[in-house]
Amino acid sequence: MSQTTQADIVIVGGGMVGATLACALGDSPLKVILLEAGSGQYALPDKGFELRVSAITRASQRIFETLGVWPGIVARRISPYRDMHVWDATGEGVIHFDSAEIGEATLGHIIENNVISAALYERLSAFENIEVITNTETASITIEAENASLELKNGNRVNTKLLVGADGSRSVIRQQFDISVRGWDYDHTAVVTYVKTEKPHQETAWQRFLATGPLAFLPLTDNYSSIVWSTQPQQAKQLTEMNDTDFCHALAEAFAYTLGEIESTGPRASFPLRFFVANEYVKPRLALVGDAAHTIHPLAGQGVNLGLADVASLAEVLMEAVLQGKDIGSMPVLRRYERWRKADSMSLFVAMDSLKRLFGTEHPAVRWLRNFGLSLTNKVLPLKNHLVRSAMGLNENTLEGQLPRLSRGLPLKSRN
Repeated sequence: MSQTTQADIVIVGGGMVGATLACALGDSPLKVILLEAGSGQYALPDKGFELRVSAITRASQRIFETLGVWPGIVARRISPYRDMHVWDATGEGVIHFDSAEIGEATLGHIIENNVISAALYERLSAFENIEVITNTETASITIEAENASLELKNGNRVNTKLLVGADGSRSVIRQQFDISVRGWDYDHTAVVTYVKTEKPHQETAWQRFLATGPLAFLPLTDNYSSIVWSTQPQQAKQLTEMNDTDFCHALAEAFAYTLGEIESTGPRASFPLRFFVANEYVKPRLALVGDAAHTIHPLAGQGVNLGLADVASLAEVLMEAVLQGKDIGSMPVLRRYERWRKADSMSLFVAMDSLKRLFGTEHPAVRWLRNFGLSLTNKVLPLKNHLVRSAMGLNENTLEGQLPRLSRGLPLKSRN
């Protein structure tokens, strides 16, 4: 027999961003339902590492710490990186970031996505106002003046004041409500895997810009590194289909043997790269977060951090609306979130796309300019430190005057 449930907020999509938003709304006066199409069960592989990892910034770490998720992440597996070394394979340009230069213990952590998700779902189980419904998809959604109504494929119905689309770059929610996007395909594919290197990675995130695209070695435990090799689709196909010996040789050569020989590799996967941003983040009774609202090139590892910043901003806006007795699904409330996030993320969108294009051309003048720029920036410490603090999410200047409370390590005002 079908049932109808009333909620204040329904989050569609229980990945890292959607589950973090649910945690941010935990212990609040709001009744929240998190809908996840999968099982909600996440575990580390029996051997090796998960192929998909995230470079979690210090600002994102503060969010997880404030929400009580960080201990669960640490208890599983994390890999800090204290330095970052970036250089151009076509010249002498190089820049090196050191956490000690800005008085920080780390620049961030490389964490397997399953580790983050497992810790989030563990934390979600402690909140009485959060209901997690797994193995469930929506059959239809109707938005009216006073509420949104979701019919689930299991026949049940949920009515809510606010629907949040956290269902990824191919968001069904975004498409169903005709929210257009602007952007483009990069005609690049990212090949991901993990490898063991002859030399230790020194807790350093390494990135070499090749003529065909950036190649990143991200430190994991021991002498293992996570690999993100962005290249042209045909080469990506070849790299994915190579036998392990040939792949290890090709990878070591592309990385100029910086960490010596590649001693072993895990399985490989690939995915196409594109940039887009939704023209609207909100509509009446509807908000988009994470990849449902925007995707960027992974060369700076900012994708999930942008989504977590969405969460911190939206949760703060909603909790302040609750305190003020406002309708959380109304456009005056939701537009504040949209203005905040669009303004704060646009500079990053432009910067990442510009970097991709700058390093994607072999014109001699441009090549000289980027090598000169890298080396000059490396010598100008105030500029270099400003750049790295921005990448860590620690700069305070935003549309609202400061970072969201969760990004500063502060609880939301209306939490019990």
